[in-house]
Amino acid sequence: MNITRENLGDLDLQIKIELDENDYAERVTKQLKKYQKQAAVPGFRKGMAPLGLIKRMYEPSVKADEVQAIMSDSLFKYLDDEKLNTIGTPLADDEKTGTVDFASQKEFTFFFNVALRPDVKINWEKVSAPLYQVKITPKEAEKQVKNMAERYGKFETPEVISADDMVYGKAVELDKEGKEAEGGVSTFVSFDLKDVKDDENRNLFVGKKAEDKVVFTPAKAFTAADIEKHFRLEPAAAKKFKAAVEFTISGCSHITPHDLNEDLFNLAFPGKEIKDAAAFKKAVSKQMEESYNEQGEWKYVADVREQLIAAFDAPIPEAFLKRWFLRSGNDKDLTAEKLEADWNEKYLPSIKWELLESELEKIKKLEPTQDEIINEVKDILRRNNNGQPDDEETLDKSARAIAQDRQNISQLTDRLYSKNIFNLFNEQLKPEVEKLTVKEFGEKMK
Repeated sequence: MNITRENLGDLDLQIKIELDENDYAERVTKQLKKYQKQAAVPGFRKGMAPLGLIKRMYEPSVKADEVQAIMSDSLFKYLDDEKLNTIGTPLADDEKTGTVDFASQKEFTFFFNVALRPDVKINWEKVSAPLYQVKITPKEAEKQVKNMAERYGKFETPEVISADDMVYGKAVELDKEGKEAEGGVSTFVSFDLKDVKDDENRNLFVGKKAEDKVVFTPAKAFTAADIEKHFRLEPAAAKKFKAAVEFTISGCSHITPHDLNEDLFNLAFPGKEIKDAAAFKKAVSKQMEESYNEQGEWKYVADVREQLIAAFDAPIPEAFLKRWFLRSGNDKDLTAEKLEADWNEKYLPSIKWELLESELEKIKKLEPTQDEIINEVKDILRRNNNGQPDDEETLDKSARAIAQDRQNISQLTDRLYSKNIFNLFNEQLKPEVEKLTVKEFGEKMK
């Protein structure tokens, strides 16, 4: 066997593999003898057919299998021995290899195209992204305290509607004559009466019960955003929806908020031993800030990633990779035209990020370790156990069993991975922290 390579460019190689009969003959004969022992050929007892007959029947296909196996093993061993850091996988050059006849040929020559990974530099100096954080105001914390009291409150379904109930039923759009509009909105709707903008429309529902009908104009009762949400309309259609509707009440529900006591504190923050409303409000505020700040970290990672991709200046073997994507079979609907149309917006950024990730991994391991996953699962199990201490051996056994199923913990793994990337970016760039209001933060996250 002889393997040589030719440089076609800075990152493109062609590898030539030459095999002769000595490279595969022994393996072919060994395989044919196995066939001989198993073959049931008419006129012969099983396993007793002459080897010559077996060769005539099976040698071309056996030779093809063995030559292909030797060629493949040799190719990847060569890449490994030569320490060639490739991108994608080798592509057979069918045009240069030509037609192969395994029945008649004894010598074979195969050609493969290979692309090398470029030397990538991470251009930290071209990145400038702030880290957004939120400072929760007392008013926002108080609103969330009320929400949590409702979340853990008593759920009821009264017969008669009151002003702070949730109502649900079917809404049918009416025409100017007050009849059902042909082709108009007809949908099941639920909404909180506290969302209604004015007392006049709210009071239309108060005192009503199931099967009663209420005619009202949603544009007067709700904001366009609420109409979009409640009536499941597109934003433009919600803004234009000015018609009246007939609402047939199916029922209502009511939540009596939980008292601000230690029972609520323990339900919301198990194991924290919160004793009074002031400490509860402080814990709520901290939880809100942590939730927003986690989103801020995600935004920061996305911004840095985008800027690093934009600053990527290493050469990429694009022609090879385009052929590789088309041949890989990962997307059966992919055509050369579609690939070309999506190349700059979809494929090229993905390739650049993959190359950047490889360099980032040299600085700090990004994939969460098994211990990190298990510890995170343990924390989740402790929280689900209301913060009560559990037998450490039992906890560890349960966590390890859960962590074995990658499908169940895929979201957890992704979150740990994102956290590791954030920590790496934070260490390398030491970003400026920008404190925002909740409203400002929402604008930044759009």
